[in-house]
Amino acid sequence: MINLVVVGFDRALASAITGVADLFGLAGVTWNRIEGTPAQRLFNVRIASPNGEPVRCINGLQLASHMSFAEVMASEAQVDAVIVPTVGGPIEEVLTDAEPVLELLRHADQQGWTIAGNCTGNFLLAEAGILNGRCATTHWGFKDTFERLYPKVSLQADQLITRDEHIYCAGGGLAWFDLGLHIIERHVGFEAAIQTAKAFVIDYRRDSQLSYSLMRLAKPHKDDLVSQAQGWLEQHYAEPFTVEELAERFSVSKRTLIRRFNAALDMPPNTYVQSIRIEAAQKLLEETGRTVDVVMTDVGYEDASSFRRLFRKKTGLTPTEYRRRFARRY
Repeated sequence: MINLVVVGFDRALASAITGVADLFGLAGVTWNRIEGTPAQRLFNVRIASPNGEPVRCINGLQLASHMSFAEVMASEAQVDAVIVPTVGGPIEEVLTDAEPVLELLRHADQQGWTIAGNCTGNFLLAEAGILNGRCATTHWGFKDTFERLYPKVSLQADQLITRDEHIYCAGGGLAWFDLGLHIIERHVGFEAAIQTAKAFVIDYRRDSQLSYSLMRLAKPHKDDLVSQAQGWLEQHYAEPFTVEELAERFSVSKRTLIRRFNAALDMPPNTYVQSIRIEAAQKLLEETGRTVDVVMTDVGYEDASSFRRLFRKKTGLTPTEYRRRFARRY
């Protein structure tokens, strides 16, 4: 049996603790019951907190713990893996009170235990220093903050799961499903992981969170020229035009327009237009029954293969896959 500890701390996301406990605790159990075979628990799951006291989660729930961090780090403790749940409260506030968690993570790293962080819980791994020089991911919405605080980490925020040696990181809040299945596969095997996925009705081996992210095109800046261009593009993005024509419209050179866009938005005008068009296509696929080809022309593209290739690059899905997953059901 694999010994797994869920790291509890105040203002954690409750479901990222209880959900992980359910997933691992029922691996080898629920599927066997469905199949009518004897249950065989694969993981011994325990929740630990700094002093062994209840964990006060961000939603107001208090979860009892099985042990303290000191007991986890004791020489006689049997631990194979530690799981760090999502931070539910303000991240930088939680980090200021996180030294007990950081000490535990450094100990786990030194012991070579499997360490798995979920979503914003990966800020704790980075704060402990164990992600320096390693690849990681986190929730797409906190990418900029993570990169600012931890420049030594190779952040791959488009990835749903990353692995670097014995350290795993997962993206968005409920990606602990995916994270858990990866850990099950590593420690027990693919068959156990796929059986658990079927029992919990989870899509296994998703690999990207691009399709869940927002383009976040309205990045704040103080460049009036870029603001004017943005306003015009929001109304005319579907029309055919070149960057040269866009620059002429605002009485600047192409080089100046590109430089100003790069400085204000971290992207050139053509990339910005592509992003607006793909975001518009996403909305049309979500909210209308128009065919993919009609959506393509409605947002300003004529070449189907180019549109599909760009859509997949931006979202991680084909237009058809995106519609299947995100279209509104009435």
